[in-house]
Amino acid sequence: MDITMTEVKHRIVETNGIRMHVAEQGAGPLIVLCHGFPESWYSWRHQFEALAEAGFHVVAPDMRGYGHTDRPEEIDKYTLLHLVGDMVGLLDTLGVETAVIAGHDWGAPVAWHAALLRPDRFRGVIGLSVPFRPRSQVRPTTTMPENDTALFYQLYFQAPGVAETEFERDIRRTIRKILYSASGDAPRRQDGEPAADNVGMVPRQGGFLSRMMEPASLPSWLTEADVEFYVQEFARTGFRGGLNWYRNIDRSWEILAPFGGARVMVPALYVAGDRDLVVRFRGMDQLIPNLAKFVPQLRRTIMLPGCGHWTQQERAGEVNAAMIEFLRSL
Repeated sequence: MDITMTEVKHRIVETNGIRMHVAEQGAGPLIVLCHGFPESWYSWRHQFEALAEAGFHVVAPDMRGYGHTDRPEEIDKYTLLHLVGDMVGLLDTLGVETAVIAGHDWGAPVAWHAALLRPDRFRGVIGLSVPFRPRSQVRPTTTMPENDTALFYQLYFQAPGVAETEFERDIRRTIRKILYSASGDAPRRQDGEPAADNVGMVPRQGGFLSRMMEPASLPSWLTEADVEFYVQEFARTGFRGGLNWYRNIDRSWEILAPFGGARVMVPALYVAGDRDLVVRFRGMDQLIPNLAKFVPQLRRTIMLPGCGHWTQQERAGEVNAAMIEFLRSL
């Protein structure tokens, strides 16, 4: 771990009935950073010093199910209401009335919904990779693509134990393949990019990792020490906690019914890479250009050329600059 990380402090706090590990640095207005799958607070390692030096109190938790935060056994303890509740409770524990919340990957829906449900507590929102998605009319898993030979990865993740077994067989290989294959550094396919219906598809014979590439060497933004950190975390915790988020997609849809049609009304920033698989998911070509309809105070949409899924890790400098500009504008 490099010397700049020494300023990051760690502690366990109580929130929403669980014990949560948080990493923090700096003083000033609070910004909460929510990571995605399969990651940890560490995925924000390049943001701490920049945001702290810009005058902000940075707090990045291990989200529910990850790292040194509690991992409830029950699958139904991982709905978006639980996850947003963890963030509200975190503000209470820190003794802070309001904060800006940022999220990447699965952390982005948590951030967007925190802003949607509690604009009194979350005065601004930053979404990385995943835009705000308005609630659909139908159960989400019923619209996910599948055919005789493959199924969408979020469907593959539904059955408890299946993805866990695959990922935990060789954790280092899993981490290396996922981080590399979803990055902007993975080589483009010879036949061009897959059609929207093929993005994120898992072969029924072979599993999630079978179509992913093992890097000969790591890209410039990822070190062996970074990989080792993630490997150690998941060797201790397994992948079940993180996968349980996917197993609540339909449940979260059900319990968020009262908020169907509601819009995110606080100032917002959306940042993604143009090589991120998420921006090629079905419907994203319609949603992203029209995001301001659902997020009226969207200040900017930034598409980073050549950047893949791991936005704040692949493009730390640009992401930090965009976040600081947005935070100072509030």
